[in-house]
Amino acid sequence: MSHSYIAAIDGFGDAFALRVRPVSCPQPRQGEIAVQVEAAAVNPIDVRRRGGYGSRLFSLMGAARMPLVLGNDFVGTVCAVGQGVTGLREGDAVFGAKPPSSAGTHATHVTMRADHARLRPSSIPAAALATLPYNFLTVTRAFADAGICRETVNRRPVLVHGATGGLGQIAVWLLHRLGASVTAVGGAKGLDACLAAGAAEVVDRHRQRLASLPRHFAATVNFANWGDEADLLHLLAPDAVGHATTVHPLLGNFDRLGLLGGVMATLVGKRGKRALTPKGARYGWTTFRPNPSALQALADCAAALAPPAVKTFTLSQTEQAYLHVMQGQPRRAVLLPGQL
Repeated sequence: MSHSYIAAIDGFGDAFALRVRPVSCPQPRQGEIAVQVEAAAVNPIDVRRRGGYGSRLFSLMGAARMPLVLGNDFVGTVCAVGQGVTGLREGDAVFGAKPPSSAGTHATHVTMRADHARLRPSSIPAAALATLPYNFLTVTRAFADAGICRETVNRRPVLVHGATGGLGQIAVWLLHRLGASVTAVGGAKGLDACLAAGAAEVVDRHRQRLASLPRHFAATVNFANWGDEADLLHLLAPDAVGHATTVHPLLGNFDRLGLLGGVMATLVGKRGKRALTPKGARYGWTTFRPNPSALQALADCAAALAPPAVKTFTLSQTEQAYLHVMQGQPRRAVLLPGQL
């Protein structure tokens, strides 16, 4: 195929519509593969990046050039292989997550480093599988930032704030497998799913304040609200392992204050919150990054995860998919780029 199609913007904000347009089919460079995309999730970070969130830092990374194609998750088929690639070949069914770039996965074809893809587990429909990589890799990174592993949390209480969201559901399931006694905090509608994923206790965040919970947790993770960060840190036991958050202001600091000001605000902000943690506990601001070993772990365990409910959109319906996410509608939004 000589052409592919992308859903792209030409500027940040509502004034710039997501438009489907033809482009030359991308060719893999050394160490890369090209994938014909069958399914690609639309995540909240995509909606925020469309509005310009993180653009200053992403520009430094070369990940904000126009026309900008967003999207990290993908499921598809290898259609070309660059020099030096081993372990994957044309025709392989693959899935994975691409790091932030200007040429994301909301397209019919995309290139990436070969180690950002793994052979697809065949037991999961493509649309459901496409919702997992970005979230799974972010959760495992948060666990590393907080010092969470089987040795540190087995038979100990761990709190997940934002447990009813995409990140939280995966975190509850993984923590249960690590032997932790999980307290899941979230909206009432998703708490039954948390119990099914292995939570020992659920807390409706609209009915019970975090400050009312016991201060005995070996670790806490925050996927919900930066404003609750201090309350979560106060729930850590004196011998706690640590805490990590994905809702920190790092990218916002750079957007507001520029490079130097953003660095200073981030250092000061982290230092202030770290001072609230028990002595010896870890404290981290988690950001997404690809991790080949974690992606392989997902390939090995994905069939055991409860598949999320999805709502699919054709590539020409990308605007509607973004609106679906922005409005917080139920079911995960997934693009099917092969359906223009």
